[in-house]
Formats: sequence, C-alpha cells, structure tokens
Amino acid sequence: MGLQQKTVFITGASRGIGRAIALKLAAEGANIVIAAKSVTEDPRLGGTIYTVAEEVEQAGGKGLAVQLDIRQEEQVAAAVEQAVSKFGGIDVLINNASAIQLSGTQQTEAKRFDLMHAINVRGTFLMTQHCIPHLKKSSNAHILTLSPPVNLHSKWLAPHVAYTITKYNMSMMALAWAAEFKADKIASNTLWPRTTIATAAVKNLLGGEDLIQRSRSTDIVADAAYYIVSKENLQYTGNNFIDEEVLQAEGVSDFDKYAINPDAGLFPDLFL
Repeated sequence: MGLQQKTVFITGASRGIGRAIALKLAAEGANIVIAAKSVTEDPRLGGTIYTVAEEVEQAGGKGLAVQLDIRQEEQVAAAVEQAVSKFGGIDVLINNASAIQLSGTQQTEAKRFDLMHAINVRGTFLMTQHCIPHLKKSSNAHILTLSPPVNLHSKWLAPHVAYTITKYNMSMMALAWAAEFKADKIASNTLWPRTTIATAAVKNLLGGEDLIQRSRSTDIVADAAYYIVSKENLQYTGNNFIDEEVLQAEGVSDFDKYAINPDAGLFPDLFL
C-alpha cells in the first residue's frame, strides 16, 4: 500500500529523530504534520516547525507546520482538527515528543518531575486519545511511540527513576493500545535505538561531542520507523521494537553507514 498520500502526525518533529522520520516518510510521498513548540530557532538545538515543513516539501511530501504544546489539551484538539482539515484524516501517529532529565531522586526538582510526566505520559496519552477517532477511519492505521522496552531490573530504575518511569509509562500505553484497538485494526508499537543517537539532546545533556562520535545518526531510527508503519493488516502490533532488530529483519546488514564515526566504539543506549 505504501505511504503515498497517507497523513503522518509527528510530535516533537522540529529536530532530531522526529525531523528524520518526517523527512524519511515525506520521501515516500506522505503528508507530514510537523507538530512542535519551536517556531523560532534556538542555536543550541536548531530547527523549527517551519524549516522542517520546507524540508518535507523538498523531500517529496506535503508538510503542515503546527505549533503545539502537547501538555495543553485544547492545543492538541485544535492541532488534530487542523491536520484533518488540511489532509482529510490521520493514518499514522508518531509519539516522539519527550522531556528528559537523568537525575536521582534527591536531585530531581518537583517542577522537572511534573514536566516529564506532563509531556511524556499525559501528553502522549492526550495526543493518542484525540487521534483515535481518525485512525479508526484509516485503511492502515499505526501508532508508533518512541520509548524503550520495559525492564524492571533495578539497574534501569535506580539512576534516574523519574525519567525512567515516564518512558516506561509510554511503552505500557503503547502495548495497551495494541490490545484495546486491535478490533479497530490500529497497530501500536514502540521503537527505541540500540545505541545513542546523534541529537542535540545527546550532545547538550548527556555527553558532548565525544558521545556524538560514538553514536549513530537519526537515519537509523527513521528507517526503522518507515518499515514499521509500512506494515499492513496488523502484521506489526504490540511490540517493543529496537531499531537494529527491525532493520535486520528487513535484510539490512550494513550498519556502519549509520555510525557518525565508524572507527569509534558505539555507545549503547542508557536503557539497553
């Protein structure tokens, strides 16, 4: 069936992984809703909803830039209606927007705890809730949430419990939606990278340029996302996918092309 003329709504799409997925799916002929807060460029982060919309058009898709704070339900509802008014429906929702702080219990301020829960959990829930009526009308509907496999071993929980539980909540919701909406033929999966990914967040918050050199490009996540949302008839649903495994299943064996520096040792993602 392909993605030609399919409408993909991507949160947090002004930069990083969200932008990469937008451009990959646009190259396949999809309509892309670029939803994010960024309307003016931050030199540390780069990109706005408008610059990505232009890139989407250049890549071969149709773009709609929508300023959106997914913490605000009225904005979520308005953004969904704007997308449907422009493109006639929604076929794929990609829950990519997320807030991060890798701190221990005593170092996590209440306002940061609340922010991560408001965006990662509540925002993802509201975004999906408002898209469901339109996804039900699609001939090949997908929800793809960028969150890790759930592993309750203390080594994953102890270092940054506030952040970890928000990401696990995202994954549990995605698995719930696979079951809840199976009869409506809406596929729901999660996707997470095997290694760190070269994004502004990794550079600014996690490890600087040294970690960037040991990371893979956003293209690996975008390519994996493409294969997942291209599947039909619930062939893929209820899975916690890892990008590398998705690509291996598609016959991809050359992963050096995704490495920022093929000579540097890759750094595993913090949840893997």
